[in-house]
Amino acid sequence: MKLKHEDFLKDRAYIGGNWIKADGGKSFEVFNPADNSIISAVPDMGEKETLNAIQAADNALKGWSSLSAKKRAVVLKKWSELLIYYADFLAVLMTLEQGKPIAEAKSEVLYGADFFEWYAEEGKRAYGDIIPSPIDGARILVTKQAIGVCGIITPWNFPSAMIARKVAPALAAGCTVVCKPAEDTPLSALALAVLAEEAGLPAGVFNVVTGKDPVPIARAICMSDIVKKVSFTGSNEVGKVLMRTCSKTLKKISLELGGNAPFIVFDDADVEQAVEGAIISKYRNAGQTCICANRIYVHESVYDSFVEKFVAKVKMLKVGSGLDSKSVIGPLINEAAIQKVQEHIEDAISKGAKLVLGGSVHKLGHTFFEPTVLTDMNAEMRIATEEVFAPVAPIFKFKNEQKVIDLANATHYGLAAYFYSRDMARVWHVVESLEYGIVAVNTGSLSTEVAPFGGIKESGIGREGSKYGLDEYMELKYVLMSGLKQ
Repeated sequence: MKLKHEDFLKDRAYIGGNWIKADGGKSFEVFNPADNSIISAVPDMGEKETLNAIQAADNALKGWSSLSAKKRAVVLKKWSELLIYYADFLAVLMTLEQGKPIAEAKSEVLYGADFFEWYAEEGKRAYGDIIPSPIDGARILVTKQAIGVCGIITPWNFPSAMIARKVAPALAAGCTVVCKPAEDTPLSALALAVLAEEAGLPAGVFNVVTGKDPVPIARAICMSDIVKKVSFTGSNEVGKVLMRTCSKTLKKISLELGGNAPFIVFDDADVEQAVEGAIISKYRNAGQTCICANRIYVHESVYDSFVEKFVAKVKMLKVGSGLDSKSVIGPLINEAAIQKVQEHIEDAISKGAKLVLGGSVHKLGHTFFEPTVLTDMNAEMRIATEEVFAPVAPIFKFKNEQKVIDLANATHYGLAAYFYSRDMARVWHVVESLEYGIVAVNTGSLSTEVAPFGGIKESGIGREGSKYGLDEYMELKYVLMSGLKQ
């Protein structure tokens, strides 16, 4: 049966293969950030419902993990195909609850589908080893097995792809999952559950628990003896809390936390390409991504040219409702985001920055903010050390290669970095000098399911995507087979 629009707008959570309300019937409203209108209401769950979901996942674990990787792949591929088929429906839903332009929303849905397709195949390649034994008549085997029930906690800025990026490898490895989506954007997660069910995923393998207060849900996941792995994408502060809580049961944990991405334009760069890359990196999702260019460093010899071309391009970016196909920048997620960006801009200006473009709430009002460009930046400004998470581009001038590398590395974060240069000797030197888990050279776009995504320093632990992402959900087992000598 073909699904309709209304089939995707769920007002119940998904636990153990059933669509259920919260105990006591409590719910909370989901708002459209573009106009603050109410889209829907979903169950306001807590510890009890989370423990029920964990138990459902545990009940399903043996059946799912005992299937061959090929049989699990059939379901994951079907899930991917359904995401592609219903991408237009899912994109509208995402734009309504998150605000991003419809084209970006559809791209995100398709990006999520890529993870299910990739891991459907990669799950078949969870190879082990045979190690030569130092003991006569013995063999040493190393196998990989599913780690078990996994708790997954995801953010609002990519409400579909972040779930897919974690769930796909977990399920491919043979794990089962309890997912807590962000309270601002639970509808995309529930829509994924609709398609999981349609794809034939067994009851309890994928569970979605919704709640306005994330604390009791996260605590239940982190404190549970049944849950063996937690994966979280979100703020640095919350990640540290989860890590401390998980330490009580020594869970395996993956953390994809904040970033403070430098974007460096050297004197030998193609300035036109650098401008295009900076626009893509900085203004995607209204600047609300952890890999956005947060600090743009431009060599003094090309600084004026870069700023002129960059500002001209930014002026062309249309701000508006994400449902308008011409819009490039949608609203920020909430009023708190508006307050934060205003504080960053005021701080920069008070310390000598020049406001070249934007700097205010857009004429559309509410949470729409003007694409903004700041120049004459320095390292004393908050925006130099804090993630701005808004459509604000601060541009710094530099003279010396080693100095800009030092400035780029002068942060607790180490997620993504970008730079432009046509000197191959410089390229390799800078790649190896930047203290980041991801480095993009001569491009502003870097995400793909086939490469390992993740940071170093306080940007997190572990990797998502690629063959390395599968290992995050598996345990190694060493098997010594002795008594084999005839």
